[in-house]
Amino acid sequence: MRYTLFENQKDTVILVARILLMVLFVMFGWSKLTGFSGTVTYMTSTGAPVPELSAVIAVVMELAVGIALVVGFYTRPLALLLALYTLGTAIIGHHYWNMTGAEQYVNMINFYKNISIMGGLFLLCVTGPGKYSIDRR
Repeated sequence: MRYTLFENQKDTVILVARILLMVLFVMFGWSKLTGFSGTVTYMTSTGAPVPELSAVIAVVMELAVGIALVVGFYTRPLALLLALYTLGTAIIGHHYWNMTGAEQYVNMINFYKNISIMGGLFLLCVTGPGKYSIDRR
């Protein structure tokens, strides 16, 4: 008989994973919203296209989609959309290949952090939200 550690708690683990995966997005989405002018300035400094629109998209994707994923609302399509957004932010915001020194190192870490987060989002696309979600109600 094969037993896995979390088999009986699968839905609870998926809920905890959704929450942990979204902590970063919700926290930074909120800070982008409450410091919106600074967000636009940052978008300008990274070379993001149409900085004001990019800032709005960032707030919606990080805060609104992040909260939707925490509660398990349209989990599979939103996780995929957020994965694509995360790839875009990695390429636009953390282009370490154009940098040198400490700046390159910090941006390389952030680039690969985004790639790793994409892995979690793709896994969420496959597993779904679990029992503790709006999608399952």
